[in-house]
Amino acid sequence: MRVLVTGASGQLGKELVRYPQRNGVEVIGLSHQEMDITDITLVRSKVRELQPDVVIHAAAYTAVDLAESDPESAYRVNALGTRNVAIVAEETGAKLCYISTDYVFDGDADGPYGEYDNTNPTSVYGKSKRAGELLVQGLSTRWFIVRTSWVFGCYGGNFVKTILKMAEQLERLKVVADQTGSPTYTKDLSRFLLDLVATEAYGVYHATNSGQCSWYEFAEAILKEAGLRTPVVPCTTDEFPRPAPRPKYSVLGQTMLIASGFEPLRPWRDALQAFMQEWREVYYEKN
Repeated sequence: MRVLVTGASGQLGKELVRYPQRNGVEVIGLSHQEMDITDITLVRSKVRELQPDVVIHAAAYTAVDLAESDPESAYRVNALGTRNVAIVAEETGAKLCYISTDYVFDGDADGPYGEYDNTNPTSVYGKSKRAGELLVQGLSTRWFIVRTSWVFGCYGGNFVKTILKMAEQLERLKVVADQTGSPTYTKDLSRFLLDLVATEAYGVYHATNSGQCSWYEFAEAILKEAGLRTPVVPCTTDEFPRPAPRPKYSVLGQTMLIASGFEPLRPWRDALQAFMQEWREVYYEKN
C-alpha cells in the first residue's frame, strides 16, 4: 500500500511520514512547496506520477484567527485545495482520507459530539473545513473523514510547546478554563490513520485521545509532567479575547471508531507522558 500524505511539513504530516514503517506500506510526503494543492494541474501531475493507493489529506490552512480577516485564503486551501485533491484521487482510483477538526461544531453541546451530529461552525476556519468535508463527500466514492482536536506532537508548534516555553519566561501563566476538549497526540493519531486507510470502512470518524479537560487543566498537567512549578491561573474566554470564536465544548464522541472495531486512543494524560519522554529525547539531542 502506497500512502501519499499532503501537508508533509506540518505537525501531523511530518509525524505520518516519520512513523515507523510497516511491512508492505510505503508513506510518501509532499509539502506545500512540493505540491501546492490549490493548483489542480500540479496536483494531477504529482498524484499520477506517484500512483498512491491512498491519499491522506493533511494539508490545511490552520491560522484560525487570521482566517477571520482573510477568508479567501482559508477557503482557497481548505475548500478549493481539498476539491482538487478529491478530484484527482478519484481520477486515479485512490482512497481519500481528509483530516478535519472539532471547529465544525459550535461548541454548545452538553455531551460529546457524534460523528453524524449536525455541524454548525462559527468561525471562518471551521466553515472552510466543513466545506472541505462536503466536497470530499460529494466528489469521492471511497472516502474517510477524520475529525480531531487539540493536536500536539514533536513537530511544529502546539499548545504543549507554548506552555513549556512560557513557563520558562513568565512568573505565572493565565490559561482559559471554560473551554473543554480532548488533546490528541500525533503519534497515536498517525497509528489510527494508517490502520484506518488500510480498510474499506469508509465514513466519518472522530479520533482523539480518550478523556477530556479544559485548557487550564491541560496546562497544569503539562507543567506537572515537565517538573515545572510555574503557577497557572484560570481565566475565562472573555478575559482572553481572540478574533475567531472558539468552541466552548468540543469533545468528540468516538462511536464509529469503536463500532468499526478500532482500539480507542489511549487516555490523553498517558499520551502526554509519552510525548514528554519523546520531547526530552529530541530536545536534549538538539542541545
